Amino acid sequence: MSKSAIDTGILLETGTNELEILEFYINEIREEGKEPVPNFFGINVAKVMQVIETPNLEPPESAPHPSFMGTIPLRDLILPVLDLSVWLELDMPKTERDIVIVTEFSKSVTGFLVSGVTEIHRVGWGEVIPPSSIISTNTDAIVGLIDKGDYFVQLLDLETILSQFEPDSGVEITVSTNEYKVLVADDSATIRAMIKANLTEANFRPMITTNGDEALRTVMDLKAKAEAEGRDITEYVDLVISDIEMPLMDGFSLTKNIKQDPVLRKLPVILYSSIITNELRHKGESVGADMQISKPDLHTIPQVALELIEGGAD
Repeated sequence: MSKSAIDTGILLETGTNELEILEFYINEIREEGKEPVPNFFGINVAKVMQVIETPNLEPPESAPHPSFMGTIPLRDLILPVLDLSVWLELDMPKTERDIVIVTEFSKSVTGFLVSGVTEIHRVGWGEVIPPSSIISTNTDAIVGLIDKGDYFVQLLDLETILSQFEPDSGVEITVSTNEYKVLVADDSATIRAMIKANLTEANFRPMITTNGDEALRTVMDLKAKAEAEGRDITEYVDLVISDIEMPLMDGFSLTKNIKQDPVLRKLPVILYSSIITNELRHKGESVGADMQISKPDLHTIPQVALELIEGGAD
């Protein structure tokens, strides 16, 4: 299955709070002698290059991580293949029918071994249930659930998985002279912690939320407080930083709400994603985002935030 075969409707209207996911499954042996049970997962279609048959790799003894299975050639690339079941701690039986989902995001191409692919769904972020402690897999990588009636589709944060393989950038953080207040929205605990640490190191005061809905409620509460006290909104928040893909409300819808508000529209908004394509960049511009950043460049956020805040103050 190629990119063109699965690219059936990515051109969603901006701000509709929708996305398309590729649903796949990983079989799990839960009891010896019984049939494996499928666990259903989903990832953004926009991150998928193609789906190929299993290369039947044997993990090398010197693997940097237990899930690393080796590398394969694809077109003019040599890409790593990760056994997703190992990372998610699922006892997946290997068969000749297994497949590899080849993804491209965060400036890297990676293959993920799974049991099979089912279909593509268009869903609203409002339908995505935030993850809970009920999930038995590695919950750091699960950012939401979609109720399909007789089973749940678990949305995976592949960036969290790949972050285990990537060394720290070691880039020096820009430090602000003034302590600016920044509202952050991200559904990934890993990314939230990284952004919070970078902003704190840069002398910003981050306010952390876990999705766009929570971020919008927070900024509206700050607006109400500012109005009640006769103060400017920038005395409570100077800038908003948001992931694009999140449960309940995505970053595009959050930005659209902020920029359509006569009081909040003055706040600069930085959007980021692992897939800042020309199309997504156009969508961000159409809802009024002031800057868009690829996740591998998140270390630049303090510098970009400083330029937007102080540049807008001139």
